[in-house]
Amino acid sequence: MPRFAANLSMMYTELPFLDRFAAAAADGFEAVEYLFPYEHAPEAVADRLRAHGLTQVLFNLPPGDWAAGERGMACQPGRAVEFAQSVQAALPYARATGCRQLHAMAGLLPSGVSPEQARQTYVLNLRAAAGVLAAEGITLLIEPINTRDMPGYFLNWQQQAHDVVAEVGASNLKVQMDLYHCQVMEGDLTRRLEHHFPGVGHIQIAGVPDRHEPDEGEVSFTHLFTRLDALGYDGWIGCEYRPAGHTSAGLSWVSPYLRRAP
Repeated sequence: MPRFAANLSMMYTELPFLDRFAAAAADGFEAVEYLFPYEHAPEAVADRLRAHGLTQVLFNLPPGDWAAGERGMACQPGRAVEFAQSVQAALPYARATGCRQLHAMAGLLPSGVSPEQARQTYVLNLRAAAGVLAAEGITLLIEPINTRDMPGYFLNWQQQAHDVVAEVGASNLKVQMDLYHCQVMEGDLTRRLEHHFPGVGHIQIAGVPDRHEPDEGEVSFTHLFTRLDALGYDGWIGCEYRPAGHTSAGLSWVSPYLRRAP
């Protein structure tokens, strides 16, 4: 039976961030993920998790200047020191929250940098980061993101991501397979999931094409949940979607799966 983590960067946005933990727990979620925790102290986040009995599944390394449009830096030449610092900045949060998965955003392909040069930089940075995180028992994740939502992003395709993982050669580097991004870019979700499953570390979902609740749009997620069970997936599924209205009002699709649902 699939297990779901509420993405607190996209869900419950009608509430301040630290209040979203209680709201997710009240609706029956037992786990959460989010993009970035860095506006709050590690212990403040950890306190919310403990208070509401929640598991921290995932968050991202610092992405650079997000407000200015940066979307990570791992593929960008000349920023290896900054990328290494982003790993160190994430560690106090991972330790405080018990989070065992961190996502490193690849970044936008810089002007004047060839894809080959960016890939070489990416591989070296990921290899170094995976080494640091292995000592902490943490899995590093990379995620292909679609070019419609994030034009210019370096990593877009499932096979591209798995090829990078193979080149890095670290046992604690996996692919974060967001089925929303995969559908937008490639489709054929069932077969891609089956083919790439051994290298997948985390799954995320959203309705396609509007990125609302997963029961809206062109994808049959109930079918994919059945396939994930058959494949033996025992991780969490991140609900990284933008609710069409009030978050709690749109949870009928997931309520049968929430163990503490009323």
